Amino acid sequence: MSNLIYENIPRRQALFLIAASAAGVALGLFGCGGEPAYVSPYDWTALQRTGERLAYAPHGQVTSRWGIDVSEHQHNIDWPLVATSGVQFAFVRIGNRGATEGVLYEDEHFMANAQGAHGAGISTSAYFFSQAVDDAEVEEEAQLALASLAKAEAAGVTFECVAFDHEPVDVEGARANDLDGALLSHLAVLFCERIQAAGYAPMVYGNQRDLVRYNKTVRQAYPLWLAEYDVAVPTAQFDFQIWQYANTGTIPGIPGEVDLNLWLPAIP
Repeated sequence: MSNLIYENIPRRQALFLIAASAAGVALGLFGCGGEPAYVSPYDWTALQRTGERLAYAPHGQVTSRWGIDVSEHQHNIDWPLVATSGVQFAFVRIGNRGATEGVLYEDEHFMANAQGAHGAGISTSAYFFSQAVDDAEVEEEAQLALASLAKAEAAGVTFECVAFDHEPVDVEGARANDLDGALLSHLAVLFCERIQAAGYAPMVYGNQRDLVRYNKTVRQAYPLWLAEYDVAVPTAQFDFQIWQYANTGTIPGIPGEVDLNLWLPAIP
């Protein structure tokens, strides 16, 4: 597999110093249960915005990458034109499980998008939209994902990482909406272990509500891809590697709107 710009993310903990009294005695600021308050490893004053594009540039040096994620919902994509816009990485959807009927599908545009992004010189990753409710279903999803990835690799594509995306769906009868955190964490580990055993680098996607449902073991073992829109800086109280900061982006070569992402530098 291609070289990664991240490693497994360790839990970062630190202390703020505050004035604890009129005498100015400095004390550590603690969160709930005596845990040190969370401090992000990133300096969010170093964010730079140019139109819709974000960059992370501490001391004026850009250390991030800018990218998108796509599926069949973006229809036919002109990948050479996308590359001219400065897109540096792309996640392409491998497939999904139906939210109500539970049937597995490969994304209609997976192969076209994987080959198109790779052929345009854009670092290519992939994700699977899971609605698994038990071990057997997440195993089926991993098998479909691995078969699809192998098919794309046989056509010359290489993948930087593969993300597990399991989130509630606003559809009546959605069968996986009410999984408890313990089961969700278990399913994520099963998927990620299968992906990792096949030689791919796993990642876990979600918004804050989704990601805090996972136990700390999951959040510490795998890089996180955070979705949070309409904020100047991320507000999550945990480490993450990618920030999906908009879902209404406009990129030449892509019909309609597309998600925009900032891939941050590795946390030491």
